[in-house]
Amino acid sequence: MNITLSELFLILFVWIDDWHQGHFTMKRTAGRPALLSDSEMLTLMIVMDFIEFSSERHYVEFMKRHYRNLFPHLLDHSQYNRRSRALISELEELRWAFNSFIGIKQNYCIIDTTPIVAVGMTRDKSHSDFAGIASYGYCATKRLVYYGFKLVMLCNLEGLPLHIELVPANTDERAAADEILDKLSCGSIVIGDKGFIGKDWQNRWSHQGINILAFTRKNQHTQISHRLWRRLRGIRARIEGTYKLLKENGRSIEHTLAHTVEGLCTRVVAKITSLASKLFLRKEFGIDVLTFTQQIN
Repeated sequence: MNITLSELFLILFVWIDDWHQGHFTMKRTAGRPALLSDSEMLTLMIVMDFIEFSSERHYVEFMKRHYRNLFPHLLDHSQYNRRSRALISELEELRWAFNSFIGIKQNYCIIDTTPIVAVGMTRDKSHSDFAGIASYGYCATKRLVYYGFKLVMLCNLEGLPLHIELVPANTDERAAADEILDKLSCGSIVIGDKGFIGKDWQNRWSHQGINILAFTRKNQHTQISHRLWRRLRGIRARIEGTYKLLKENGRSIEHTLAHTVEGLCTRVVAKITSLASKLFLRKEFGIDVLTFTQQIN
């Protein structure tokens, strides 16, 4: 059966509001209390990527025009932007709530990186909020020179994002991996591409209980078997599929249109949380967000 966007908003909001009330106490702040609740904001931030909006401003205007009955206290764009940045920690906790409900296994993981553009190549960077934090980098896969960050991400074997980190674009792949590998439990096996080759580096992590399997280059003396190579290639394709989803269906994770580091981080987390929520809705309610249909058992 078909499901409307209004119904999808209500289903997601009720679940998020129940979760939020069970995990967060009411914050006491000076001034009038916010009329738009945190649960409503979190719902809005997630659903943005369900309906193909690449611009946050256009999304807010669309919601005001068509769904004011659901969100009567909807903020203007500048207020919405500030409020969303203030909720990044709660958004990350919500992502892990979705992950926990879906059921995740972290013993086997896939690691990869993708470019995140902060400022266009031809624009002045000196007065940007990213100056001194972002850097110039090169993505060999895309043959792309860009200014910004690398998103390093660990996924489980089903392609569900687990641990994420943003590092400057010129960071070596192995140094980028160092930022998140210590979040894994002892005995974990991590599959990576050729950027994660390095005997000394792999041995260092092996001594800490993290075993890294990486594709070998043709000029290496030690080669993995063809059978294992085909198996690893099939598994790695899952994280590539995840990155493809994060770059499509709404705003692209590569071009968030953010003007500040805080805003960029918020939009990256929101995009990944939105992906987790789609898997959650499919498992819990039988809802396919791509087709807006619900399978009734």
